Amino acid sequence: MTIEFASVAKQSFAMGAMDGPHPEDGEGPRRKITLDTYEIATTTVSNRDFEVFVGATGYVTEAERNEGSQVFAGQLTDPDAHAVITPVTPWWRWVRGACWLFPDGGDRADPDLPVVHVSWRDAMAYSAWSEARLPTEAEWEAGAGDQSGINPHIWSGTFPDGPEKPPSPISVRDAVPNPLGLLHACGNVWEWTADRFTRLHSPRPDHNPKGPLNGDLRVVKGGSFLCSPSYCARFRPSSRRGENPGATTSHLGFRLAR
Repeated sequence: MTIEFASVAKQSFAMGAMDGPHPEDGEGPRRKITLDTYEIATTTVSNRDFEVFVGATGYVTEAERNEGSQVFAGQLTDPDAHAVITPVTPWWRWVRGACWLFPDGGDRADPDLPVVHVSWRDAMAYSAWSEARLPTEAEWEAGAGDQSGINPHIWSGTFPDGPEKPPSPISVRDAVPNPLGLLHACGNVWEWTADRFTRLHSPRPDHNPKGPLNGDLRVVKGGSFLCSPSYCARFRPSSRRGENPGATTSHLGFRLAR
């Protein structure tokens, strides 16, 4: 494996935000969280990393079992050739054959790009094999830390039809690291965490929180190359979203913790 880890010392920090651009996400209230020492990967899992896992285990992802996955229309040469399965967001297409190895259903994945089209359960399987785990939401947010001076890899231009550059993730190592050494903590691809999603948080201080015990959705963090200040302004450490654990898309990956 080529994944490197950064050590995060025991600390207390203010988690969440009161000024989130999407109130429905439940970023607040801002609350004091104490975390014991842990390690978090400096990069998201790459296609190269995931290929080693598949070669060693024969694992078949949910997108492969479903014979397809969701791809952003702007990533496709002919988006009209694919059926729209989410009418509320018509810029997504379900593409037969799209999976981690063939992100657009045709071309083979670049080894240096973040693995995508992986569900929460796929990420959990990789984590167990690698003797690591997914970070909790609090661990992820503390690791993302200070993003001052870092330009995240997000949408450039008018969303969704006027990109100034091809809408796509870039190499997991093509970024300015934050003070802890993490790359692409915000932007590039959304990242699964271990926690279940809720919009209701206690304002009381907490120690090593692990999210609610119940809930159908899982928390994803950090935003992606599709985030835009004019639409999805979720490219901040406190940003969050609830996602179905079986979801597989072309902008959703993960990083490890231990």
